[in-house]
Amino acid sequence: MTLKELQSSKRAHPYPVQSPGHERGTRSRSGIRRRSTILVTAVLVFITALVAFPMYWVLATAFKSPEQLYSGIAVLWPLPSHIENFVEALTRIPFLPYMLNSLFLATVNGVLTTLSSALVGYGFARLRGPGKGIFFGVLIAMMMMPGIVTLIPTYLLFSQVGLVGNYWPWVIWGLVGSPYLIFLYRQFFAGLPKELEEAAILDGCGQFRIFTRIFLPISKPIVVTAFVMSFLAVWGDFIAPNLLLDQSNTTLAVALSSGYVNERGFPLNNLIAAGSILYVIPVVLVFFFVQQRYTQSFSSAGIK
Repeated sequence: MTLKELQSSKRAHPYPVQSPGHERGTRSRSGIRRRSTILVTAVLVFITALVAFPMYWVLATAFKSPEQLYSGIAVLWPLPSHIENFVEALTRIPFLPYMLNSLFLATVNGVLTTLSSALVGYGFARLRGPGKGIFFGVLIAMMMMPGIVTLIPTYLLFSQVGLVGNYWPWVIWGLVGSPYLIFLYRQFFAGLPKELEEAAILDGCGQFRIFTRIFLPISKPIVVTAFVMSFLAVWGDFIAPNLLLDQSNTTLAVALSSGYVNERGFPLNNLIAAGSILYVIPVVLVFFFVQQRYTQSFSSAGIK
């Protein structure tokens, strides 16, 4: 084809002409994508409903009367709704003192665990010393050990030194740190450039000052994550407070399980459900507050 014939064909057909078979193929692919999107959406909605239904059932149970609860008929939402269950859940047991006990233990342990784990993780990542590889191997082995395995030996040890019945075990657990959080800090600190440390040493900083002034501030996302994980672990713990504390100074998780019973000792499930919803509210508030700080720290790190 000559140049003139090519130019004349382009003027006659400025856009490529698609064959009918090509249009049918495009329509078929579009239909397959639409059906795939509908199928994926339906599966996600089903899984979400499956996960959310137990939470909805607890919420519905919290508004039921004892007659509605034990009628033998599955009621999706009780009518009339008994909101006074929440008032009784707050007044039947000393709800606020138990909640303050949980907040105190979770906050103290969370702060201590976050700082001690950061310090040990910095040592593993940036310092040299004999046997560091062996100690790190022991740390990895401890991560794989379930906490329930060490609970009875820990109880026997604390009872021998007179630490049962008070809050000192949570302080000691916080001071020794968490193997998983130490590993998390170690991986983060090991990825930071050496120039930061070398510049600080040239300016006359020691290792502790380098840790507190440089490495700890730039690890704010890890610090927030470590505190949230430690806080939630203590807040939701039932076994350790039940084993180590008395009824007078125990946590809210233990009080919820044993405080809502009738005169014959049978559990009042509507009050347990109402108390459980009230029990979750402080944790949700803390989570949303820390989540905002967590996002801000990531944004500032990206700008820098």
